[in-house]
Amino acid sequence: MFGYSWSEIFSIDTLWVLIGLLGQGLFFVRWLLQWFTSERQRRSVIPISFWYLSMVGAVVLLAYSIYREDPVFIIGNVFNSAVYARNLYLIHRSRAEDASREEVESAKPLTE
Repeated sequence: MFGYSWSEIFSIDTLWVLIGLLGQGLFFVRWLLQWFTSERQRRSVIPISFWYLSMVGAVVLLAYSIYREDPVFIIGNVFNSAVYARNLYLIHRSRAEDASREEVESAKPLTE
């Protein structure tokens, strides 16, 4: 096909390029998601799915950069993954605290 053999087209390097493109695609989708959500709500909003897409995209790109043995991108994606994981932790902790607070308040007797 166009001067390439099938073994060249379906090589391990081609697979890793596709994995790298998948990671970049996830980052692009998170941007679209944030943009559409903000437009719909008419204010700047970062939905939780943005952070999940960020985390998965960073892990996929980390795998790709490890395969490519690129220390610049390895370091960048390790730190990005840590930030995204921390943001998800904070979001879930805050939601758990809010739910717990609501449960306590709903259990209080009504006073007149």
